[in-house]
Amino acid sequence: MPRPLIGITTHRRDSDEGKKDMFAIMAAYVDSVRNNGGAPVLLPLGQTEPELRDLFERLDGIILSGGGDIDPERLSVPTHETVYGIDQDRDRVEYNLVRWAVKEEKPFLGICRGAQVMNAALGGSLVIDIASHIEGAAKHNYFPGYPRNKIVHPVSIGEETRLAEILGKPIVQVNSLHHQAVASAAPSLEVVASAPDGVIEGIEVPGHRFALGVQWHPEWLQDQPEMRGLFQALVKAAS
Repeated sequence: MPRPLIGITTHRRDSDEGKKDMFAIMAAYVDSVRNNGGAPVLLPLGQTEPELRDLFERLDGIILSGGGDIDPERLSVPTHETVYGIDQDRDRVEYNLVRWAVKEEKPFLGICRGAQVMNAALGGSLVIDIASHIEGAAKHNYFPGYPRNKIVHPVSIGEETRLAEILGKPIVQVNSLHHQAVASAAPSLEVVASAPDGVIEGIEVPGHRFALGVQWHPEWLQDQPEMRGLFQALVKAAS
């Protein structure tokens, strides 16, 4: 049986000439799909909507990867000095993928930025910078300068949720490489995980085949069976 095709969104980065003319993704995403039964496919930016739609229809599942921030203008909020990595084309591509995947029941997993895109594309709001906007919040931006697999806090998983079913634990230990987060969940989403300081760490579309967003980076925690299980569940739903 052919392995299901799992599309992974990419970001632009500079080439040796100093131009943003490369599409890239960390190998950990690719390895996490490949090692858990899927066939990874990198999704380039710059596609027209018909081109993106054609590719979307060939995919069995999607991963919305981490990266820079969504354009505050798209979010209709003031910018902040900590906002970085804005790419309006990436926002456009990923918003389309989320909306199509929700409407057509295509399995997808949003990771870090991907969870935020998932929420914003469906009508939710974001915290533009946790440290500046949530009083008493713990440190969540363990980047750069820290190992990407550094465990920094627990996450509580909501009972009787798809995420709880997949992870098999009420509490998991996670890394944390973000400075933004979900503020209020979109109407079609349910909050299914949170950090001890109340920051939202997981969202899902109830009743969907597989529509999950997590704020941590499970691709860097593949030594944990429950984190491998996230990718295995995505691949299974896409099969």
